[in-house]
Amino acid sequence: MDATFMKGNEAIAEAAVRAGCRFFAGYPITPQNEIPEYLSERLFEVGGHFIQGESEVASINMVYGASMTGTRAMTSSSGCGIALKTEGIGYLTGADLPAVVINMARGGPGLGSILPAQQDYLSATKAPANGCARCFVLAPSSVQEAADMVYEAFDIADKYRCIAYILSDGVIGNMMENVTLPPMRELDSLPDKSDWVITKRNADGSMRMITSCYVPISIVEDHNIRRAGMYELWRETEARHEEYMLDDAQLVIAAYGISARIAKAVVKQLRADGVKAGLLRPKTLFPFPEKAFGALDPKRVGKIVCLEMSQPGQLIEDVKAYCDRSVPVEHWGRSGGVIMKPEEAYDAIKRML
Repeated sequence: MDATFMKGNEAIAEAAVRAGCRFFAGYPITPQNEIPEYLSERLFEVGGHFIQGESEVASINMVYGASMTGTRAMTSSSGCGIALKTEGIGYLTGADLPAVVINMARGGPGLGSILPAQQDYLSATKAPANGCARCFVLAPSSVQEAADMVYEAFDIADKYRCIAYILSDGVIGNMMENVTLPPMRELDSLPDKSDWVITKRNADGSMRMITSCYVPISIVEDHNIRRAGMYELWRETEARHEEYMLDDAQLVIAAYGISARIAKAVVKQLRADGVKAGLLRPKTLFPFPEKAFGALDPKRVGKIVCLEMSQPGQLIEDVKAYCDRSVPVEHWGRSGGVIMKPEEAYDAIKRML
């Protein structure tokens, strides 16, 4: 396939359409505005539906309704908008409904700034909603990877009947790169959902009800136990990561998303200075690639530095947890919309050394 020069947000939107997404509801907010803008026209071209909701709360509940019919549905926002969608994310999780959520993160807390940041790691991976709800969280580091991950996210959501969550940022959303777009999926090739969608009846002819409110309460516990098992399955089978110059690394940089891309330049500069540096990048933030971090040899690796556009550090908490505290872990980063510069990160790491 030929490459197309596209902005990250538009590549995400087109990849969603090609994955079979036929419903989008959202509300404008920087730095993801090109996603709904693109879909407001593109979805109608393929027989889909676009709604600009009156709010983020309304939009996520529209996704809930569309998902109940078996339609591949998506919403997008930035951090403060995602915060408003958390109730709906909890309801979707409680009802075992698949959906894709895009977070083009911006500086926070509160309204913060309209510029990129990575301050939503903990909310995305630990508590995207109430009641032990978890999402399958993917973190792209390029426009190509953003398109690829969104395309796959719909399959993940359908496979596990969960929310597949793309945690990206305004750098990737607004940069332009060559992208090889995935093929258009035929709707009749998508997974069969006739055994649970609300548009069908039960075998005995009774109408179906999809809800996240269960009676008796033992059903709630059974639901939580089942989902806990699913999360453990993700940890065993779905965790993904990238290794860069890691084989002989004595200094390991841990970073995800755009910070990981910046970190590669830092690794090259440190190598030029004689420092055996390498990068370990989580591609899935939940499930976290704990085995990859646990496999780092403390006899060879003397330090791990987490680079992220967040103050205080958030990725660092998982890195510390899965390295068994056998290797010293430090953090350096920017936040609030200040984009990390390679030379700044390089200087900071040199000071640590």
